[in-house]
Amino acid sequence: MPGTVSCIDGSTFIVSDSSGDVESSPATPVGLFAADSRFLSRWVLTVNGERLTALSVDDSQYYEAAFFVVPGGQTDYVEADVSAIRRRRIGPDLTESLTLFNYGEKEMDLDVRLEVAADFADIFDIKFDVRQKAGSHYLHVGPDELRLGYRRGTFQREVSVSASEPADFDEGGVRFTLRLPPGARWSTELRVVMRALRPDGVDLRAAVRALRPDPATLPTSVREWLAEAPKLDTDSSALQQVYHRSLVDLAALRFAPLSLGGAAVPAAGLPWFMTLFGRDSLLTCLQTLPFTPSLTPPTLRILASLQGARTDNVLEEDPGRILHELRYGESAAFEEQPHSPYYGTVDASPLFVVLLDEYERWSGDTALVMELEQEARAALAWIDQYADLTSTGYLWYERRNRLTGLENQCWKDSWDSISYADGRLPGFPRATCEAQGYAYDAKKRAARLARTFWNDPAYADRLESEAAALYDRFNRDFWLDDRGYYALALDGDGTPVDSLSSNIGHLLWSGIVPPERAARVAEHLMGPALFSGWGVRTLAEGQGRYNPLGYHRGTVWPFDNSFIAWGLRRYGFADEAGRIAEGVIDAATYFQGRLPEAFGGFDRHTTRYPVRYPTAGSPQAWSSGASLLLIRIMLGIEPHEDHLAVAPALPPGFDRLALLDIPGRWGRVDAFARHRFDQPRTNGGGPDPGLS
Repeated sequence: MPGTVSCIDGSTFIVSDSSGDVESSPATPVGLFAADSRFLSRWVLTVNGERLTALSVDDSQYYEAAFFVVPGGQTDYVEADVSAIRRRRIGPDLTESLTLFNYGEKEMDLDVRLEVAADFADIFDIKFDVRQKAGSHYLHVGPDELRLGYRRGTFQREVSVSASEPADFDEGGVRFTLRLPPGARWSTELRVVMRALRPDGVDLRAAVRALRPDPATLPTSVREWLAEAPKLDTDSSALQQVYHRSLVDLAALRFAPLSLGGAAVPAAGLPWFMTLFGRDSLLTCLQTLPFTPSLTPPTLRILASLQGARTDNVLEEDPGRILHELRYGESAAFEEQPHSPYYGTVDASPLFVVLLDEYERWSGDTALVMELEQEARAALAWIDQYADLTSTGYLWYERRNRLTGLENQCWKDSWDSISYADGRLPGFPRATCEAQGYAYDAKKRAARLARTFWNDPAYADRLESEAAALYDRFNRDFWLDDRGYYALALDGDGTPVDSLSSNIGHLLWSGIVPPERAARVAEHLMGPALFSGWGVRTLAEGQGRYNPLGYHRGTVWPFDNSFIAWGLRRYGFADEAGRIAEGVIDAATYFQGRLPEAFGGFDRHTTRYPVRYPTAGSPQAWSSGASLLLIRIMLGIEPHEDHLAVAPALPPGFDRLALLDIPGRWGRVDAFARHRFDQPRTNGGGPDPGLS
């Protein structure tokens, strides 16, 4: 959010104002958060009763921030004899050191006060502005700490505040009374410990601390993470900036889900989605395989361990279904939100199989393919047995949880994201086009796994036959011949939902588009109705519900564009893929190299800069992954048997691009590209078998 400072460590984070203070309201995601609960809603520093103003802030490291503050506001600032530095570091818990300086000529009596409060708001309470709490708050004031808590039945959250120097604790916070001689300084370290308590008193967050017993090791961990990633060598300072920022943000978003332990997986994004998501995590791993492949095995294993095993209409669980979202907050615990976990997504199950195959192609890790064979088969069975709600051979969705389930269970999951060209909303069930492409791709890939690793050629033959039938059926029912593009979806009665949308780019990525139709699809993607100059809009200008600031109705999503570019490159449209890459990377420079979740779909010639979407998450895992996938696309790097195939096609804005030490089954290799201004344009054609 503009004007705020964030510190992040996986799913634990704090968002404050520019002076380091937290002064939250019920509907703003400001405060200290862990396990989907707000553990601090007030954290305000005063000196002699006066608030402080930041002169300088250093938040260059995602896990820490430093605030140089002085009493008084910016408009009435005069030379201050007293100044302070607040140094904050987030880890499993929060530590903040406070240092005060007296640069005056006289000894000073200082009343240093830190106001502390905790509303223990659930993240969904904040998102939907729910202000009533069903449980009860409690507090305990001890000689050495202030402990605040919240209890509702067996659900209990608690936070304690302590200090390294003598302090007076009371119900409203902590006070330090000191006399500071001229030229002297005084320091204390405040520690904020967050607990998610089981009924037996065991802290579920103890496992998080055990994984990183010493938060001081975090800088070393980040350096190792960056050192393991390939080195980028390019003449583009914008690309260098976004590449480094993306790697750092992916490091920041790594977390180990409570009670599951093990290696870290990517949280979806700050502030609303700091947890495990099926679709987001799978797509992020697909984007980052050539760069940070270590994210993929734990993501696949955790999603496999939580795969649906029964039928539950509240959680929308089915046998074989891959989850949508896992939450630990109060609303999930009492099923006011169905996220413990929630399975209402149509695309995570096929994407699970797609990622498993793509990972093996890159890594050669046959052991993981064998380990997850049954889970992959179950995900494929879900597609046929549970997702085909109309017995027409497609993946459909319709929520069974009418109270709190998602209406739209595709990646565009806001309520009004799927509409006809005239703005009408279709009925249910709905079958969005890209989900059919994912299912086609999953079956093709699974056939390779079955034939090569699972020793089941009959199953492979069946999957290939089903994929071919889906290909024919899809191209008959979804293609709008008079318009030259695919329908966004099918209505419940089979009527094509005729909006022009970015979803058609995902069809190129999945390979379900016949070669003779690819050029028309590419033309629409790069035409003025969809392409803004910064990227492809989610919904084309001129459609009934188009709004350049509509969440899924006209904004530009970097993640969406990275997969569209991948699809264009697959069908040979290298120049078009390069235009998208160039536009998205250019946009990143206006966001200090950090691509947000989404930004406005206004035409580039109109605004001359990308317009910030008001509530866009940032950092966002699949936005961070977008720049990495775009680098892969520009270099044309693809796993091919036991070597890395390289087919570079740089857009005009890049003269030189090299990626060094790319990890894979081949060990580590390099890929180089130079832009040649005399190179012939590529106009596309059939799917390139070397591009998956």
